[in-house]
Amino acid sequence: MNERWHQLADVLVNYSTEVRPGQRVMIAMGETETEPLVRAVYEAAVQAGAQVQVQFLSETLRHSLLRFGTPDQIAWVPEIEAYGMQWADVYLGLRGASRLDQHADIPADRLALSQQAQGKVSALRWEQTRWCLSRVPNEHLARQAETDLPALLDMYFAACLLDWRSAAQDWQAIARRLEAGSEVRVLGRGTDLRFSVAGRKWCVGDGRINMPDGEIFTAPVTATVNGQITFEFPGVLGGRLVHDIRLAWQDGQLTAADSRTNQDYLRAILGVDPGAERIGEFGFGVNPHIQRFCQDILLDEKFGGTVHIAMGRAYPECGGDNASAIHWDLVQDLRHEGGVYLDGREVFRGGRFVF
Repeated sequence: MNERWHQLADVLVNYSTEVRPGQRVMIAMGETETEPLVRAVYEAAVQAGAQVQVQFLSETLRHSLLRFGTPDQIAWVPEIEAYGMQWADVYLGLRGASRLDQHADIPADRLALSQQAQGKVSALRWEQTRWCLSRVPNEHLARQAETDLPALLDMYFAACLLDWRSAAQDWQAIARRLEAGSEVRVLGRGTDLRFSVAGRKWCVGDGRINMPDGEIFTAPVTATVNGQITFEFPGVLGGRLVHDIRLAWQDGQLTAADSRTNQDYLRAILGVDPGAERIGEFGFGVNPHIQRFCQDILLDEKFGGTVHIAMGRAYPECGGDNASAIHWDLVQDLRHEGGVYLDGREVFRGGRFVF
């Protein structure tokens, strides 16, 4: 086995989730191609003294449910999954990619219902476990990223095997400077968005909840969001691509939601519950090794030089209080045009902080 899988497993078990003897660890294996990392993480967790359980998940199986299941079956949250979140001290989601068109034949309302059910499980994970998620490269992801698998793996391992403690110190210093301000304005192509972050905390993605990680993020004060934002990168959720999304708000209320493709799906997702149409997160991507759009949000939101918002659920650790079954990150590229202002002063331009 490639030694880098063992190096990454050591990071996930002993740094990201800090597994201790006697703790219960749930490994969610998404797709068969994740087996090298699953095996390495299993070994590392056993060596750390944990009780380890592996769960298998697959978008191919989910497609069968979406295609043949009744609405009640699609909306069902399996009791065993809910119990698993109560049982586990640590949850490690090791997820492979599937074809983006895998669910192209599924109506938008059925996909939205499935996303809502999955969101309920995710909320339990957030609330009850120490958790970390990783998107493990495979041939599907390489095609999405328009590269070959060896090159994608090199990028992935470089982005994952950072000196996380050193990077965290650098990013925490930026977060402290951001916390000195209260009003954020984002300007870019088709974008003029403003909101308050007064009383909010800027948090750092330092490899403890995502792998790779690398973001500095907060939770906007919901009622203060005004203006619009346009996304050059497509939104990706539940195996569906949504191109050229434009969203607008007035005093925190969504007033426009348009896209060039899959607009019915966009609106179905934003209509899942009242919190889904509100911004739960705003963040900067700061991982220096992610410099390729992969059409996968776990990687793309860390893309150095970009910003992102998340529709729906806010992170309580940032002071956010927006509740939703949805947490959908959307990425805007500011490397070549646009910037971010804090209390009227430019702090981010050309994909870099300019304090």
